[in-house]
Amino acid sequence: MKRAIITGATGAVGIALIHELITNNIEVLVFCREGSKRNEKIPKHELVSLKVCSLDQLSTVKNDTGNKYDFFFHLAWAGTTGSERNDMYLQNQNIQYALDAVGAANRFGCKVFIGAGSQAEYGRVESKLKPDTPTFPENGYGYAKLCAGLMTRTYAHQLGMEHIWVRLLSVYGPGDGNQSLVMSVVNSLKSGEVPRCTKGEQIWDYLYSGDAARAFRLAAEKGVDGKTYVLGSGHGRLLAEYILDIRDVVNPEMEIAFGDVPYGPNQVMFLCADISELEKDTGWMPSIDFKRGIETIVE
Repeated sequence: MKRAIITGATGAVGIALIHELITNNIEVLVFCREGSKRNEKIPKHELVSLKVCSLDQLSTVKNDTGNKYDFFFHLAWAGTTGSERNDMYLQNQNIQYALDAVGAANRFGCKVFIGAGSQAEYGRVESKLKPDTPTFPENGYGYAKLCAGLMTRTYAHQLGMEHIWVRLLSVYGPGDGNQSLVMSVVNSLKSGEVPRCTKGEQIWDYLYSGDAARAFRLAAEKGVDGKTYVLGSGHGRLLAEYILDIRDVVNPEMEIAFGDVPYGPNQVMFLCADISELEKDTGWMPSIDFKRGIETIVE
């Protein structure tokens, strides 16, 4: 039986990844923060076990499980929203934590380290994002993700492990944070409040968390060592169309206040993944369309 370790397991991708792994008979060890209420989201299953290990404990965590593991999925990251994205000291600490995660993966016997990158590593680009698209991040979060991807690759190779870096675009699904656009619109519509949005002219690429989790598993099992993959649906649509899809599922009679919210500084107006490299190497393709994903959240 294969075994995997996950950090950051209580987000939308992490929860979906646990389900994906146990569905494929892979034993999962979840590194979790002691006392966190989010731990209640972790699926209870005979193949899932928990180990107290916060980000600042990765450098010292010891393998006392009696097992060796195959894959280490590092999804955890501090300061992903709001002003913390430009807290340079916090984002710099995330780079250290990512390197600590590589060291922990080595101590637990892992053969492959898989890290979660971000579209923020690219900055603003007017074409589909490819693994070799030039990177010009514009905030501390993007700087740190880019640096973490490069440094963990070198460190993993120094320790004899394979390394895969997956740059995520916009993932939604059960377990998503209430501050995300999708969940804020869903919650407003469910409570009968008119969602206030930008004009919605951005071209965006949303991917359901279950599809993202399957991509992470296949990247771990079939991905090429040293490669970076871009993860999205591969299809861009107007953000306004996504919002109207949410409205049609949750509360079809409700109006949407398009244009009530101004675009932010350095607003990304085009965001779409080129998934051809991931498809070629792993056979992965998305299978859940956006409306069906929203129906799953509401259900």
